[in-house]
Amino acid sequence: MTPARVIMTARAGSPMKVEELTSLNPAMQLCLRRAGVAARSDVPVLLLGETGTGKTLLAQSIHCSSRRASNACISFNAAAMSDTLLESQLFGHEKGAFTGADRTCRGKFEMADGGTLFFDEMADMSALAQAKILRAIEYGEFERLGSERVRRADVRIISATNVCLRERIRLGLFREDLYQRLNGLTLVIPPLRERREDLPVLIAWEVMIWAAKLAKPITAIDPLALDRLIGYSWPGNLRELDHVIQTLVLLAEGDTIQPNDVQLDPGAGTFVPAPDGPAPGGPDQPEPPLSLAAAVARHVRHIYELAGRNQHRAAKLLGISRTTLLRHLRKPDQN
Repeated sequence: MTPARVIMTARAGSPMKVEELTSLNPAMQLCLRRAGVAARSDVPVLLLGETGTGKTLLAQSIHCSSRRASNACISFNAAAMSDTLLESQLFGHEKGAFTGADRTCRGKFEMADGGTLFFDEMADMSALAQAKILRAIEYGEFERLGSERVRRADVRIISATNVCLRERIRLGLFREDLYQRLNGLTLVIPPLRERREDLPVLIAWEVMIWAAKLAKPITAIDPLALDRLIGYSWPGNLRELDHVIQTLVLLAEGDTIQPNDVQLDPGAGTFVPAPDGPAPGGPDQPEPPLSLAAAVARHVRHIYELAGRNQHRAAKLLGISRTTLLRHLRKPDQN
């Protein structure tokens, strides 16, 4: 069972299909359901979400669940790029088209022919770039820099931004007609601070992955350490979580993550206090460490309950076999 199958993560790796991504958060569940619907068509998709929420991962998953999955999914970040460079990157160029163009190169549109083109940070493109992209999207036609030959490409468009495009349109910074072309279906990815129910298993998976990568013998996490991580607001979302867990595992000593191992930036995020009341072990007994395997098992049992205790459906949602599901269901909460 891989982290991507359990929950959306920011970790790079083999893209997963939309149906292999799960979440305990209702807003995220709605987003994933709609992403599954979008994957069954060629409708343009606009992904809205803060930096680090997993927009690239979701775009790749939509592509992998679509009829275009056997072809390429090409990503393009349009931020901070000159018009000439952007045009060359998107549409390609002929040898000698500009200084330094010592060979002919294909652009992203050609590379994505038959597949998907993912535009990240769409809001930051110049007016000229927007006009050229609009033509390519509307008619599927473009020319390489330095060439008058009209080329065609069959491309499905998925775009993403972390700003309000409607406000950019109001300010005259983004074309209304391009927005309408991109906005076939809008999917809103909630920030991590609004998906706290996903955090325990996500943290457990991240710790296990980094422990393996860094060859650290970590198998458990102190409940107070887990509370600190869950209570943090994560302004950098999944990307910040991945970085924090990497540092945490690197600095940890022994086989258990301790509260003092958790290094968070108090100036960047805020904290939600832990609920009042004695620890489960009683006022004089500290709560025992929670094993990483037990944290994952709790998540599996939760999905099992959400699936109406249907083993086949729960296993499909989690992307695991029924045998693996039953093994997790037999595990106790505390190891």
